[in-house]
Amino acid sequence: MATVRWTLTARRQYDELQASAHKAGQTRTMAGKSKSSRQEGLFKQVRKTLLLLADNPRHPGLQTHPYHSLESPFGPQTKVFEAYAQHRTTGAYRVFWCYGPGAGEITLLAITPHP
Repeated sequence: MATVRWTLTARRQYDELQASAHKAGQTRTMAGKSKSSRQEGLFKQVRKTLLLLADNPRHPGLQTHPYHSLESPFGPQTKVFEAYAQHRTTGAYRVFWCYGPGAGEITLLAITPHP
C-alpha cells in the first residue's frame, strides 16, 4: 500500500466534495428521503477511487494512464497520471496524481471534473 500525500489543491477539493455530500445528506435526512443525493454519490465514488489508488495505482477499475497537460511538482522526469472516479458521465470526475516524492509514495495533485 502506497503512502498518499496531498497537495493543498487536492485537499481543498476533497474537503469541498466531502462538505457538499455531508450537507446534502443532512438535507435528505431532514426531508425524509432515503435515496442518496448526487453529491453523496460523487463523494463516495471519489473516496473509493482514492482507496483503490492507495492500495494499487494500477487497479484496472481506475483506468490509470499518463496525463500530459499537467506538470509534475517533482520535475519533468516524473509523469502525471489520471485515474477515473467516474465513467460515462457528463463532467466525470478524475483524480490526477504522480509518484513521489519518495519511494512508495504517491502525491494527489487534483480532484476535478474531466477537463
